[in-house]
Amino acid sequence: MITFPNAKINLGLSIIEKRPDGYHNLETVFYPLPLEDALEVTVRPDKDGREKVRLYQTGMAIDGPAEDNLAVKAYRLLDGLYDLPLVDIHLHKRIPSGAGLGGGSADAAFMLKLLNELACLNLSDTTLEEYAARLGADCAFFIRNRPTYAEGIGNVFSPIECSLKGYQYIVVKPNVFVSTREAFAQIRPHRPLRPVKELIRLPVREWKDLLTNDFEASVFPRFPVIGEIKEELYRLGAEYAAMSGSGSSVFGLFAPGSHFPETDFGAGTKVYRGKMI
Repeated sequence: MITFPNAKINLGLSIIEKRPDGYHNLETVFYPLPLEDALEVTVRPDKDGREKVRLYQTGMAIDGPAEDNLAVKAYRLLDGLYDLPLVDIHLHKRIPSGAGLGGGSADAAFMLKLLNELACLNLSDTTLEEYAARLGADCAFFIRNRPTYAEGIGNVFSPIECSLKGYQYIVVKPNVFVSTREAFAQIRPHRPLRPVKELIRLPVREWKDLLTNDFEASVFPRFPVIGEIKEELYRLGAEYAAMSGSGSSVFGLFAPGSHFPETDFGAGTKVYRGKMI
């Protein structure tokens, strides 16, 4: 069986306050982005190998051992509860890591959904969300995979009306790594004058000066290339551009039917183009 985990972008991201446990409360809107990995699971005969799950990875390289991969962790989570069959996982990576696009979280959530179907577990979306939350704060978003207002540490969800259907996007991932831990360390929490869930209801063309990502204020001075990419996307005609999550990717949203030239964003930079659905 095969499935195609998609990325997500953050529409606005406000860091509200630091919690007693050291984490931060925030508010943002997660929106699905049609940039996809490919995830295939094949059942193996019993006793075919010592490991119940084997991972084969192609496409972009992923740092770290297989047992730390979130798709493998998703398998082990369900296997501990339901004794799953032996499987081989083939993961083809197209969503860049360390980009604020949720690629690893998507792989985990889509693995849970795929195994639910493969093993006929008949688990509800609510139950799958509970399992996904054990793997990462934003993993549960990808179970229902629709525009979502997120609060808490990014794990308290409520549906929100927001459609970017037909908009074109450019996502640019520079060859720099932004540490999420360091990005949070530089943040000064505050409550915005207007919450994200209110601003998101405005026309996209009005988001530019209102819908902000709080991480940009600390990340751009340390990594000027990221801020320069955002400026270039606006120069190309984006109605809205922002860094996603804590970076390092930047996305631009262009009105339906827009035309823009091929642009060189620099050596080692990855550029993705497509249409929102």
